[in-house]
Amino acid sequence: MVMGVTGSGKTTVGLRLAAETRAQFADGDEFHSPDAVAKMAADVPLTDDDRLPWLERVGEWLAAGDNRVVACSALKRSYRDIIRAYAPAAVFIELWADQRLLEDRVRRRSATTGHFAGTGLLDSQFAILEKLQPDELGGSIDVGRYTPEGAVLMARAVLDAARESGAN
Repeated sequence: MVMGVTGSGKTTVGLRLAAETRAQFADGDEFHSPDAVAKMAADVPLTDDDRLPWLERVGEWLAAGDNRVVACSALKRSYRDIIRAYAPAAVFIELWADQRLLEDRVRRRSATTGHFAGTGLLDSQFAILEKLQPDELGGSIDVGRYTPEGAVLMARAVLDAARESGAN
């Protein structure tokens, strides 16, 4: 599972990682309700109640088969715990970078793709972000230091380390 705030490269890294590992890919945005998408498009942060059914759908999708990669914000430990309740062996690859860098990325993405998540969501996402903890299976990658290709190499290293630990 590739996680992080908006603009961190979850979809880019997740798609490339899935292709390299011959995994099935899903973008967590696909699991949001229309109401949640409308809120985010209006720069209204989602509440935990808004997120619960979405996190459950993400967890169900991960649990429904082997060799799957999903891009999903999973910003709080409690959100990752919900996903782990469905997919206990989930490996979390946390993508992070300086907020200013991500604001620039989000502005460019919005201008070129019309993605619903704008820069207005970043403040609220950084406010609730709980970094991956040492007891959580996975690792963190500073995407400000790597090209997308480099981030995928690092993500593969995280997956390999998880496999070596007996997680998968």
